[in-house]
Amino acid sequence: MPPPVPHAARLGLPRRVFSQVLLMQLAIAAGVAVLATGLFLAPLSHQLDDQAMRRALAIAETTAENPQVARDLQTTAPTADGPVQQEAERIRRATGAEYVVVLDRHGTRWSHSNPRQVGEHVSTDPGAALAGRKVMQIDTGTLGRSARGKVPLYDADHRIIGAVSVGIAYDSVRAKLIDAIPGLFAYAGGALAVGALAAWLISRRVQRQTRDLAFSDIAALLAEREAMLHGIREGVVALDRAGRVRLLNDEARRLLGIGDEALGRSLDEALGAGRTTDVLAGRVTGTDLLTVRGQRVLVANRMPTGDGGAVATLRDRTELEQLGRELDSTRGLIDALRAQDHEHANRMHTLLGLLELEMYDDAVEFVGEVVGDHRATAEQVTEKIQDPLIAALLVGKATVAAERGVALWISDTTRLPDRLVDPRGLVTVVGNLVDNALDAVAATPHARVEVELRAEGRTAVLQVRDTGPGVPADQRDLIFTEGWSTKQPPPHGKRGIGLPLVRRFAERQGGSVTVAEAPGGGAQFTVILPEALAGHDLAPAEPVSAPAEPARALALGAETAVSAEEEAR
Repeated sequence: MPPPVPHAARLGLPRRVFSQVLLMQLAIAAGVAVLATGLFLAPLSHQLDDQAMRRALAIAETTAENPQVARDLQTTAPTADGPVQQEAERIRRATGAEYVVVLDRHGTRWSHSNPRQVGEHVSTDPGAALAGRKVMQIDTGTLGRSARGKVPLYDADHRIIGAVSVGIAYDSVRAKLIDAIPGLFAYAGGALAVGALAAWLISRRVQRQTRDLAFSDIAALLAEREAMLHGIREGVVALDRAGRVRLLNDEARRLLGIGDEALGRSLDEALGAGRTTDVLAGRVTGTDLLTVRGQRVLVANRMPTGDGGAVATLRDRTELEQLGRELDSTRGLIDALRAQDHEHANRMHTLLGLLELEMYDDAVEFVGEVVGDHRATAEQVTEKIQDPLIAALLVGKATVAAERGVALWISDTTRLPDRLVDPRGLVTVVGNLVDNALDAVAATPHARVEVELRAEGRTAVLQVRDTGPGVPADQRDLIFTEGWSTKQPPPHGKRGIGLPLVRRFAERQGGSVTVAEAPGGGAQFTVILPEALAGHDLAPAEPVSAPAEPARALALGAETAVSAEEEAR
């Protein structure tokens, strides 16, 4: 089947926007000129008619005011050579009227431009003039169509003795109208020429702006743009020169959590204050800028447009960031397991040596100590932290910490029941804070990280302390800013995401996160999560006395990580 032919092509019209706009503008200009000419000619015709009738009436009034005409009407007979006829003809020739008719009260003519009509009855009704009224009209008589004026004729005693009727040929009125038409057309032609020039200039401008595309091409481009914008898996936000949102595709609505109500509003009004708004508005510059919106990690890029606006694109990196963090944790766990395997091989070699030396009692004692350490450490973790996810996380982190030469301690006051409303969220918070603490104390002497988790009623309180360099006071607000970090980025992505996620999670739960200087130096992060535990309220936890073996109660070694994790599960 052949493709459909555009309507303009079927009519033989040009397809280029320039030609179509020019033709439309010329048609409009010509139509306006014709309409203006018609609108001018219509009142002009009425105006000329009115002027002719008034002129006829004025001639009739002048004739009726001549006392000689009234006396001659009363004293002479209606003849072709009488004084009334002679005076009327003199006035007609002097004024250029078509006729000047003087008639008596019976309607008999005493004068006429055709002498043979003198003494005959008039062809039109003279009743109004004989009744004392002045008449102006366009009427048809024996001489054809004319503009007429009729007035009563009075004698010396102001009695009506007849009437005077004056007519001006309608052909002369029409001739004046026709004579005015060429000048009018000249003005209309000049206006049309100016309109054509303006149409050409406008069409040239439209041609440049549309790049000489056809209207069908422009419509197709708009349709393709809409399909592309709403079909791609990247969010697109278009801004005008004033920073107002003028376009949002479906993915941008989903990623930013806004709808059509944001259109026409500024970013500050639509999104609120924050890094996402600053990135999209161009107040933060760069490429592939990271920002957090709700629970999503977004990568934003901004490109200015020629009209002063900008187009920003958004990509969802939440899953990728989660995979990257999981990959980091997996690598750390693999390294810890490799170290543990090496340590396990050393123990097996030691046990083999004891057996070969036939030191059976020492071998039994050695195996008992190793198994006892594993069991004691697992019991300490599960006793203090009853939630299996948090317990398993801390055991795994302890393995990583031991491999990196850092002691991971559980505070004496740690008490966390297995009643968390969102244990996965708390895993994210604990994991990010412990990872940051391990990074902070890496390569420092006597490196230690201490974790405290306790329940106060239905509120969960988390504190992570380290012996690192701490956080300067002037940077304690900046560390929660998305994309801000003092560390080198990992291979899979960028840093500056963990702490903003912690703050957003805490704020979403109605809580808070703060950083201060830890006792003895280093940094101390405190997270308060109201309503984090389900069930009945509990009294605030009381500090418990330190166990007899602090190394087992407080410090988690890499050698106990696997068995503790299995016990927690």
